Amino acid sequence: MLNIALPKGRLGDQVYEMLASIGYDCPGYYEQNRKLVFESPQKGVRYLLVKPSDVAIYVEHHAADVGIVGKDILMETGADVYELLDLKIGKCRMAVAAPENYVEDPDRTLRVATKYVNVAKEFYGTKNRDIDIIKLNGSIELAPILGLSDVIVDIVETGSTIRENHLKVIEEFKDISARFIANKTSFKFKNEIISRMLNQLREKVK
Repeated sequence: MLNIALPKGRLGDQVYEMLASIGYDCPGYYEQNRKLVFESPQKGVRYLLVKPSDVAIYVEHHAADVGIVGKDILMETGADVYELLDLKIGKCRMAVAAPENYVEDPDRTLRVATKYVNVAKEFYGTKNRDIDIIKLNGSIELAPILGLSDVIVDIVETGSTIRENHLKVIEEFKDISARFIANKTSFKFKNEIISRMLNQLREKVK
């Protein structure tokens, strides 16, 4: 049985449909209930529905053999997994945004609000920019509006939330999309089934 960690929500549904279309469907996936585990012994797969930010943790620690996770989470966690394929869905960009009238003072430490602490540190490290990180878990756009930070580092899809809160994107610095990942031990001992799934997915995303 191959254990597959799927992120809860729209991305997970998209990935499930992709996997179902290549033969890994699982009866009961769309049933209206609170189940977190769905399995199909006939297809040899078990789906685990987990919080998107936890997918890489489940895979790294062998609670799941493979999983689907955003590149943003891989960058932030530095999970020790194999990144096998860009699925080219869930596309967005990692960006810096600030109030519309913002002008940066290079002589002052930059206050950065974000949930992507490691990503922000690495990005500004390449610029040799002194920063003060303010870690937030949601409603990041509020931080510069209320004067808590100068800028934010966050993922941007359409940019509508940024614009609606009178912010502007200053810089986009990384394309983000969903990635197919594998536990390193599982990739060795379940290589045949993982490689078959990988090759089938690769055909789907061409």
